[in-house]
Amino acid sequence: MHLNRIAFILGVLFLATFAQSFASGSSFQADLAGQLEYVQKQILDLENAIPDGKMTWRPTKEVRSVSEVYSHIAFGNYLIGGFAGFTVPQGITASAPGDEKKWEQMTTDKKAIHEQLVKSFDFIKGAVKGLPDADLEKMVDFFGNKMTVRSVLLVLLSHTHEHLGQSIAYARMVGVVPPWTAAQMEAAKAKK
Repeated sequence: MHLNRIAFILGVLFLATFAQSFASGSSFQADLAGQLEYVQKQILDLENAIPDGKMTWRPTKEVRSVSEVYSHIAFGNYLIGGFAGFTVPQGITASAPGDEKKWEQMTTDKKAIHEQLVKSFDFIKGAVKGLPDADLEKMVDFFGNKMTVRSVLLVLLSHTHEHLGQSIAYARMVGVVPPWTAAQMEAAKAKK
């Protein structure tokens, strides 16, 4: 029941933010950059809360480890951004799905993964903010499907949230309460 209330409150906050942006005439790019900023903070806060010794943990051998999930998020920001037509920074090899395993297994070092995540989010937010309105409707090829740049960017946001959810489940499985939930629990205790 408690989780349902939290989900409801978060949903209301999201809708209020969306309505405020819409009413103020905010652009799609500004809204998307704001949503990316929000999910980035949650991902980085959660990654920071995971103990170093749990970065290689995985629920089964067939799925990504904790460190691989975070590296996968960074990879996805570059790969999907490239599909949207953004110029991926020189030296970044995230231009093809085949590069995914290299990224995921590059390191288990928390500091390196944190830097990787920050750089990937800086790249994608900067590219989104600089995107002209007309480019949103350009048709691009996304894994053999024709879609607008706007749709590709929505896939990117969805991808990031999907793996945030995976990261939350992993954190709880290794005994880590997400920092924002821990803060809410502490605030509720303080009120009693």
